[in-house]
Amino acid sequence: MFLKGEKCFTDKCAIERRNYPPGQHGQKQARLSGYGVQLREKQKIRRIYGMLERQFRLFYAKASASKGVTGEALLQMLECRLDTVAFRMGFGASRTEARQVVRHNSILVNGKRVNIPSFQCKPGDVVEVAEASKAQLRIKAAAEAAESRGRAEWVEVDTKALKGTFKARPQRSELPSSINESLVVELYSK
Repeated sequence: MFLKGEKCFTDKCAIERRNYPPGQHGQKQARLSGYGVQLREKQKIRRIYGMLERQFRLFYAKASASKGVTGEALLQMLECRLDTVAFRMGFGASRTEARQVVRHNSILVNGKRVNIPSFQCKPGDVVEVAEASKAQLRIKAAAEAAESRGRAEWVEVDTKALKGTFKARPQRSELPSSINESLVVELYSK
């Protein structure tokens, strides 16, 4: 799931096409309890960002300790991860591909090689593709595809040089509306 890259930006996206499983009996689901709805939302966010449970709990703990709205802080921290920033800049066709690009030593942050996908980018950080990796076809193709579909407002990218700047932490209005972070906050506050 979430590996198809460009397919999830069209009408044929398997994840966003329907709210029920495919097949003849997919619509005959039992109603979920309140806990089930909260758990499903947490699992959805974990899968979107490609995280394990322990790491997600640590992110939630940091977000709840910070000032401001916990759910919004959690999403901002998730969007500041290096693999997500690389995806938003178009250095990978999907989040998992961007994560792989980071793990394979292809990303420099402020001129230093970083291969940790959960590295927290700060506003003003310069993220670029390493010189040896600029010739890779998948990075070039992902950058061209991202150029055609548009970029997030909180990143500024030079597609020719494969270099970008992380301008600011995203506001909640700039993040996907399909995520309901308040359910995750309710789940963890029990």
